[in-house]
Amino acid sequence: MTIRQYKRVVLKLSGEALAGDQGFGINPKVVESIAHQIKDVYKRGIEVCIVVGGGNIWRGLAGSAKGMDRTTADYMGMLATVMNSLAMQDALEKIDVNTRVQSAIEMRQVAEPYIRRRAVRHLEKGRVVIFAAGTGNPYFSTDTTAALRAAEIEADVILMAKKNTDGVYDSDPNNNPNAHKFNSLEYIEVLQRGLAVMDATATSLCMDNKIPLIVFNIDEPGNIMKAALGECIGTVVGGIK
Repeated sequence: MTIRQYKRVVLKLSGEALAGDQGFGINPKVVESIAHQIKDVYKRGIEVCIVVGGGNIWRGLAGSAKGMDRTTADYMGMLATVMNSLAMQDALEKIDVNTRVQSAIEMRQVAEPYIRRRAVRHLEKGRVVIFAAGTGNPYFSTDTTAALRAAEIEADVILMAKKNTDGVYDSDPNNNPNAHKFNSLEYIEVLQRGLAVMDATATSLCMDNKIPLIVFNIDEPGNIMKAALGECIGTVVGGIK
């Protein structure tokens, strides 16, 4: 049942979501499917921003764990998010959704520099804005990027699309058949329990700025629309505004 329709949302997509079942790289069919779901939301008059991870191409933490300089590894991860963002922009533009990619690392040949007021203006003009290159700083995840951008543009909610999971559990449901799924949580509970929703920096940022979060399964077609319309799917963190 529809509870409400949000006016402005930040959709957080993991890089793995773009890889599909192949597990790595970019699967054009999967990207096309996600783009059509985003278009459905866009056509409802909801302002949409997107933050895409880069784990399907490169993970900074993984590189660092194998001896690479952490800062270098993280910058490589940021470049991976730019590749994913351009793939998503291409898929959206092909189905007549106007988009702008804004990068936290300046690369004018492929994306606009991130400017908050310009991003808001794009949204007001009916464009989908894709935030690339994380925050532009090492040691920060794309979860933190989603939380930061949501606060900056005054988004109503963060829609966190997860692969292979339909919400937040007290343990890994793939390993524990008795894992308990939460329908709702407060951010302080997430921090105290150490739940794998988003990293602690992103969680604290959402909590401090009272930004609600909906965690849901991206593998189920139509779930992006359901989340954007406030339907009771997945897990709600931080309450609803």
